[in-house]
Amino acid sequence: MVLSDRIRELREDKKLSQGDIEKRTGLIRSYLSRVENGHTVPSLETLEKLAGALEVPLYVLLYDGNEPPPLPKLPVLRNGSMAWGSTGKDAVYVEKLRRSLAKMSEDNRRVIALVAQKLSTRRPKAASSGS
Repeated sequence: MVLSDRIRELREDKKLSQGDIEKRTGLIRSYLSRVENGHTVPSLETLEKLAGALEVPLYVLLYDGNEPPPLPKLPVLRNGSMAWGSTGKDAVYVEKLRRSLAKMSEDNRRVIALVAQKLSTRRPKAASSGS
């Protein structure tokens, strides 16, 4: 299904007007019309607002099935353990990192990526022998 049709269908199923969605999201009614008619592709942020206004999870706007899409299989390391950051304290850390990176400017994210890349390719210094 086309995204614009999906948004219109959900709005009409809930018996909401474009004006109702305008009040709930702060988006201008003419913009909503352009989205529903396929003339404008909404950003992810706008889709989140629309999902909130329609009181549905975001995946409902993007996915045709009745159930949530299946979760991707996480990579398993050679030793049989799950990839780092997928469970436990590491997963909490990764989530905090993800949120922090989302708040940064693109330039700052590039600097952090460059530093991380440089650090990952650096060879550890050999331990000095005390003799």
